[in-house]
Amino acid sequence: QVQLVESGGGLVQPGGSLRLSCAASGFTFSRASMSWARQAPGKGLEWVSDINSSGWSTYYADSVKGRFTISRDNAKNTLYLQMNSLRAEDTAIYYCAKDRTTRGQGTQVTVSS
Repeated sequence: QVQLVESGGGLVQPGGSLRLSCAASGFTFSRASMSWARQAPGKGLEWVSDINSSGWSTYYADSVKGRFTISRDNAKNTLYLQMNSLRAEDTAIYYCAKDRTTRGQGTQVTVSS
């Protein structure tokens, strides 16, 4: 079955950077569109970024545009999210998702001084 395992979260100061990874298995990763979503405390799910199967087409929410970069390595079945210039409002649980449907268990990102 589809398995998505996120890693790379943690505590970072405002202005800092983190790189999230998502290890995928149980499906043909190179044929799937992948996404990152996040959920802040008390808020709904926000779709942060999408990438198509080959990696040449991407989408970013306005809230992260210019600061976050999504990428993938189809040879390693891994999805990434490089997050720069982090802000307190980026604090959330971050999930990777296949086709905006199946999600992993998430990784906590906390931006605080």
